[in-house]
This record gives sequence, structure tokens and C-alpha cells, in this order.
Amino acid sequence: MKAIPSDFNFQLWSYRESLRTFAFAFTQNDDDAEDLVQDTLLKALRYAKNFKQGTNLKGWLYMILRNTFINNYRRKNLSKRFMNYHVDLTSITSCLGATHNTGVGKCIIDDVFSALDQLQPQYCIPFVKYFEGYKYHEIAEELNIPIGTVKTRIHVARSILKTHLKAYQDEFFNDGLHS
Repeated sequence: MKAIPSDFNFQLWSYRESLRTFAFAFTQNDDDAEDLVQDTLLKALRYAKNFKQGTNLKGWLYMILRNTFINNYRRKNLSKRFMNYHVDLTSITSCLGATHNTGVGKCIIDDVFSALDQLQPQYCIPFVKYFEGYKYHEIAEELNIPIGTVKTRIHVARSILKTHLKAYQDEFFNDGLHS
């Protein structure tokens, strides 16, 4: 394991304000920019052993900040897409003549979680991470498995979930968002 230079923390801290300015350009919000800078600095400390002496530290930090922003943005969009399914399901149920019942949404969510619980961990974990917005290579690195295995396990998980949730597939997934 490579030793981290003793002044590394000081160097990181010295770029804090320029990172904050850069983060604000992405987020357009002071609090979100501050959160993004904190996430960036934590990741830089976590991966300090990967930093090569002589490399542009400021550029390395900017790249971490940019990638963190993009990954967070993707996660938020995936979350919104999931929430949109819930909204669509409720509105479709209303259109079919059923009275508005929050229990219907809960039953659907319960069915989804029940289907996820039936997956073996080797399939469930990569699928959930992918759904949360992680990239294939991030999942492979975290689980210490080849990227091809990650892709296969996610594909298998989706196939199993489609089978378990077939009752919802015909009514609610005809919008082309599933594969």
C-alpha cells in the first residue's frame, strides 16, 4: 500500500474554495455545492492511495467533483423515474374506475419488495446498486467481480423480477422504459 504524503490533507483543503466555485456552477445552490465539495473531499481522502505524485491535484479533484455530480444526478433521475411509475400506477388505477386508495400503491410496493426478497443475494445486490444509479464498473469494483458478471447478474435479476411482477407488466410497462 502506497503511503499518503503528510501534507495531502493540507493540499486538499487549499483547493476547497475553488472546488466550491466549481460545484456551484453545477448545482446553482450554495448548500448543494457545499455538500458536493464535502463528498469530493471525502472521496479524495478515500482514494488518496490512487493519486500519483506529480499529477495535477486540482484537476484530479475537479474530475472527482464532476463525476460525483453526474452520478448523483443519475441517481436522482432514476429515483424520479421510479416515483413516476408509482404516480402512473395510481392514476391508471383511478382511470379504471377504482376509488383512490393509497393501499393499492402500498400493495404494489410490497409486491416489488417481495419479488426482490426472492432474488438470491448474488443477483439482488448488483441489481439494487444498478437501480440506485451505480455504474457497472463501480458495482464490479465494490463487489470484486468481473464487469461481465455484473451485467449478467443484473440481466438475470430483471428477468426474474419480470416473471414475479408479470401481473403489472401488461398494464403498466407498455411505455418502452423496460427492456
